[in-house]
Formats: sequence, structure tokens, C-alpha cells
Amino acid sequence: MQLTACEPTSMSEAVVMEPSQTSGVLDLSCGAGDSAASFDDGAVDPANESSEEESTVEREEEVAVTSSTTTPELQAEQNSNTQQVNSQRPDSLSVPAATESCLWTSQRDGEVKLRIGDSGVAAETPLTVNEMFASAVKRFGDYTALSWKEGEQLKTLKYKDYYQACRTAAKSFLKLGLQRYHGVGILGFNSAEWFIADIGAILAGGFAVGIYTTNSPEACQYVAENSKANVIVVENHKQLQKILQIEDKLPHLKAIIQYKDALKEKRPNLYTWAEFMELGRDEPDAPLDAIISSQKPNQCCTLIYTSGTTGQPKGVMLSHDNITWTALSTGKHVHLTDATQAQELVVSYLPLSHIAAQMVDIWVTMRVGGATHFAQPDALKGSLVNTLKEVRPTAFMGVPRVWEKMQEKMKSVGAKSSTVRRKVAAWAKDVGLQTNLTKMNQNAAAGRAPFSYHLAKKLVFKKVRKALGLDRCNKCYTGAAPITKDTLEFFLSLDIPLYELYGMSESTGPHTISRPEAFKLTSCGKEIPGCKTKLHNPDEEGNGEICFWGRHVFMGYLNMPDKTEEALDAEGWLHSGDLGKHDDNGFLFITGRIKELIITAGGENIPPVPTEDAVKEALPLVSNAMLIGDKKKFLSMLLTIKCQVNPETGDPEDELTPESMELCRKLGSNATRVSEIAGDRDRAIHTAIQEGINRVNEKATSNAQRIQKWIVLDRDFSVGGGELGPTMKLKRPVVLKMYKEQIDNFYREQPTPTTQDPPNTLPPK
Repeated sequence: MQLTACEPTSMSEAVVMEPSQTSGVLDLSCGAGDSAASFDDGAVDPANESSEEESTVEREEEVAVTSSTTTPELQAEQNSNTQQVNSQRPDSLSVPAATESCLWTSQRDGEVKLRIGDSGVAAETPLTVNEMFASAVKRFGDYTALSWKEGEQLKTLKYKDYYQACRTAAKSFLKLGLQRYHGVGILGFNSAEWFIADIGAILAGGFAVGIYTTNSPEACQYVAENSKANVIVVENHKQLQKILQIEDKLPHLKAIIQYKDALKEKRPNLYTWAEFMELGRDEPDAPLDAIISSQKPNQCCTLIYTSGTTGQPKGVMLSHDNITWTALSTGKHVHLTDATQAQELVVSYLPLSHIAAQMVDIWVTMRVGGATHFAQPDALKGSLVNTLKEVRPTAFMGVPRVWEKMQEKMKSVGAKSSTVRRKVAAWAKDVGLQTNLTKMNQNAAAGRAPFSYHLAKKLVFKKVRKALGLDRCNKCYTGAAPITKDTLEFFLSLDIPLYELYGMSESTGPHTISRPEAFKLTSCGKEIPGCKTKLHNPDEEGNGEICFWGRHVFMGYLNMPDKTEEALDAEGWLHSGDLGKHDDNGFLFITGRIKELIITAGGENIPPVPTEDAVKEALPLVSNAMLIGDKKKFLSMLLTIKCQVNPETGDPEDELTPESMELCRKLGSNATRVSEIAGDRDRAIHTAIQEGINRVNEKATSNAQRIQKWIVLDRDFSVGGGELGPTMKLKRPVVLKMYKEQIDNFYREQPTPTTQDPPNTLPPK
């Protein structure tokens, strides 16, 4: 099929969009001549140099076009028009005129053509955020939408009151001077106020703009300036100080709102949350309703800023349809239960400035009338499990580091158990792993679990789930960064399959998701309904660049037409920058990232993640491992040791974790601090690490893939230190700069190999 795109947009003539599998037949380069002149009060900002995405889920998504007033009759007419157009599709199309609608835009007031399919979920009528929310209120008005703890007291908000609070916030934003297509920046931990500010900004015709709480004042300034934020909502005094430092550099800023704690000082245009909500409480409905009725599904409503590794972040423009359609498709794919049958419950704790948290916590949950409970701000510093045990969610999303921390804690507790308990646990885990692998592979025996499995479930698995607060949770997800096979198998052995999901900000979050009936270890599953995957330029093993198609694909990067054209090809496919392949059953496996691929001086292509994971699996003492070797004559590696983390700042400390100390004792070392190990200071640990590296090297497919040198760094990687992104993803370019001296030392003199190996052969053991 060929792609029809950029025909004149008309309320009665929305052309169904289908992707073309051929290349180079269509020119969609309409950035310079986007359909609408800027609605803003100033010239469009010049495109800024933008960062490359640091990980598989942090590059974001696409978008499409149609009016919010589409009726069933109109949809039938559209389908009829579509069939007529499809029968006349030419092999190539001329470049569209500037007044025609395109699949992408980089202008804040731009509109795009939606990638509407001709059947199934892809053909669903486009909705605005308000339409989706109003529908939820009609169906689930008296159900709990949000809950949180204030001290020991549980607070709740019903859907009907949640919607009214968002409308009141929208009126308040308008009274403060929020202009159409301008941002409302939100800087703080997850809360009801965060959600209400986000949706209120959208209803008022502005952009919801999440800002990472770890951002520096300068990083906050960039996001606020780029989004032309009229209002910034902050959590507390600490975050307020960041904005006050840059306030005089933000010409569009009209007000600041603090939603937690009392104000420590009174300033003009600084409001408490109560004062802010009071502004709009008695305002008439008509002005807000007029703005809401003018909104279209193919217009931008949310900006997600990529946590860039070089240069400045890119503002990913997401449309109403991106959000409402992706929420619908995702809910159907993972079989979420409608609240009228049994209400789903999720815990909100991941950064809401990231698309994954927004999609799970706000939008997918809203689609099915689910409830969202807000964790404590110190969730990632230790309180999360307590919240899970209190709330007992039905679905839970964890980034790999969360699952790894749980794994480490359980191993630590298990090591202190009695011999009998350890033996029972080991037996149960073996039964659990084998039973689940058999089920996963759909063998003939999978239809009936063995008696040993039911016994293990009663003796071990149920108790583990209860201890983790996951006894009601039948959907445990992992995403936003790569997870090791070791961690996946650990939880699978405890009868807790972790379903991997994959996507990016530019795809409004998910593109593929594993689920119980379609699950393969280390695969990120299959596409959500209405989406397609293409592997671009596959090699002989089937590895190609993963490309996305669907109504989840973003509108474009704000003010960055060149960057947008790099992400979207001529036919509208979103290029992820990730390498992957499909197995015979259509499961997608991520095999690397194009920009992370190490190409040695000898021309060998080496994806770093498999080697890094192998080292961490071989060496339980190691927290982070980063492979070095691009344009180098051999591979080297930076290593960090598992250590205590400051509960207040999240920064790594010098003291080892109890588990690390125990490992050191077993290896013949008395080390209690990282500083006693780093830089080859502990011979016993040095020897143990080298032996682990040797074991990994023995499995290398060629001599070029062996690690020749390594060093243990003085401190672990962290978000605050800059080495990790907000979802704990490794920021490789940052690490290369930070540890340039250590890396340069690797290559000052060539290592002397113990044996002379012929090229591309394994060295002897």
C-alpha cells in the first residue's frame, strides 16, 4: 500500500492514513511551510542543537489529524472517501502546498494529519483530552480517581470532583494570563495537584509541560523559555528557589504557584495552591467552554522534554489524539478491567515529566476508570514497598533499577534465613522458573501446572508477593531502560513475570508490550493494536533499525523542523535509533542502539549492553559497567561498586552495602568502603574482578570483543552525579566526558596480550 498524505484537510474529508512499506516515494518535508502562521506573540525560536536520546524509551512520539466534532455519520462518509482515495493512490505524490496539512509540524499552533486506519482500534473516532475526561466522568463519576496519604489519613478524590478541580484550575490559569499554545511548567513530585495542573493547562488551551525535579535552574530555564511558559507550578520551597533564580530571564512568565508547604516569603505573582484555585472558583464557564470547544484532536496539548545527553533537550509535541488514542489502545492490549466490573489501582511514583509515568498514571487509568494512589516523595529512597503493601495495586510499572533493588533486598534477606528455609526457597524458585518457562514456550505440558508448582506457590510464591505488596497485582511491567536477563529470571522463578514494554516519548510511550498470553523472556512483546513496526536496513541476522507507525507517533519537535525530519522519514515512519529483530512468532527483541554501537578501530561493530550485562551478572559486586572502545584498538570498561545511597539526596556514598561487604568477606577482603577498592587498592577484589572479566571474555565471539583493561571508579553512577538519566539510564556521552582522564589512561600504552590469537577466533581458556 502507498501512503496518501498532506491532502487538503477538511472537516468532511479526513483521509485514512496507511503506511507504505516502500521507501522514497513521498516527500513530507513541510516544516518550513507549516500550515498556520505562528499564533504566538513573538517570532518562533530558532532550532536549538538537541540531544540524542539516552535510551530506548526516551525518544518520543508522533501525531495525526481530525476534528473533535467527528460524528458516526461523518466517520462513515470519511471511510467512503477513504476507499475512493485508496483506489486512486499514485506511486508518488507531489510536495504539498504550504496550506495543506501534514503528518508533522514543529510549530506550536500547528495541526497534523492523523494516521487513522480503516478498521479496528486504528479507526476509532479521535477525541480531545476533554472529551475523554468528560466520558470518564459520565461513566465513573462516583468512583475514586485519586488517593493519597496526609499523615495517617487517606484522602480521596472522585472522578466528578477531579474533573471540576481541573476546570477550576483551567479558569485560574486563564485569569493569570495563560495564552493559547503557551506552557504551564510543573516542577515537583507526583500529587493530585500535579495531575490537576497538567489537565487544567490543557483544558485552558495551553501546554502541559513536566520539568524533571532533578533539573538545575539553567535546565529549568531552557524548558520554560522553549515552551514560553506563562505559569510555573512548583512543589515546595526548594523547587521554588530554582525558578526565582531564573525568573528575570523568563519574559513570558506571569505567575508561580507552590502546591506543597507554606510559603516562606510573600512575593508578587507567587501563589499558594489554595490561593490559585480560589482565583478561578467563581469565574463563569463560558470563556473556558469556548476554548475547550475550539480544541481539535490533531493539535498539541503536551510537551515532553527529552532528557538529552548532549546539547539541549527536544520538546516532543504530543497531540490530544496521541494521548487519548494511545491510552485506549494500551488499555485494550493489556486487558485492563473497566471500573464498573473491578477497578484497577496503580501507584504513582515515577517522574511525571517522563511519558511512561504520564501514560500509566494519568491517561490509561482514566480510560478505564481506574484509581491512582500517590506514593510518598521518598518512594525511591525506601518507602515504595511500604506503600505497595498498604495499597496493593492491581498493576505496577517499575524501571529496571526498582526491580533490581527488590532483587538485591530479597537476596540479602534470604542469605540470613535458616538452612531449611534457603533450601525450600531454592527448590521453589527452580520449580517456578521451569514451570513459567514451559508455559512461556507453550509446550504441550503447559496446559497443566505440576503439583510441585502449586505446592511452591502455597509455601513461597504467595508469601513473597504479599511481602512486596504485589499479591493483587497480575500485571507487573518494566521499561524505560534495559533490564538484565538475570533480573527477569529471578522474578520469573518467584512466579512474578515482568512484562517488558518498549517505546519512546515520540511514540507517546508504548509501542510494544508483553502480556501473559504473549510473553518471551528478554522480548519487549508485540505492538499495541493499530500500530506497525518496520525494520529498516536489516542485516543478515535480521537486525535493523526499529521504525514505528501509528496514531501514537508524535507531531514533531517544537521549533525544530530539522530534528523532526531526522526522526520521521518521507513516509511518516518514526525512526527510533534502536536496533532490533523479530523472531518467527513476531516478538520484538531490542539488540542495541545505533548511536551506542561501538565500532572499533578494526571496524568491528559491538553493541555494549550485552557485554555490560554479562559483566554485572558475573560480578554481583558491580553496580554499573560501561564498555569503552569506539574508534579504539581494544575494549576497556569502567566499573562501579554497589554502595549505600544517601536517603535524602539519592547520592552514592563511600560505604558499601551490607550485601557488598558480605561478598568482599567471601572473596577474602575486609573492605567496607568503595575508596578501599577503587583504583586497584584491594588485591583480593582486583583478582576476583579480573576472574569475572576472564569468564565473560571466554564467551566473546572474537578477540576484538574481549575486555582488555578496566578500572573501578571512586563512586557509583547517579542521577545527581549526571551519569544517569531520570529513569536510571546510562548517559554515555556524559560519562565519556566525566571520566576522560581514566579512559585516556587505558590507551596510553597497548596491553600486552598473553597469547597471540588469530583474528576473529576465541582465545584459549
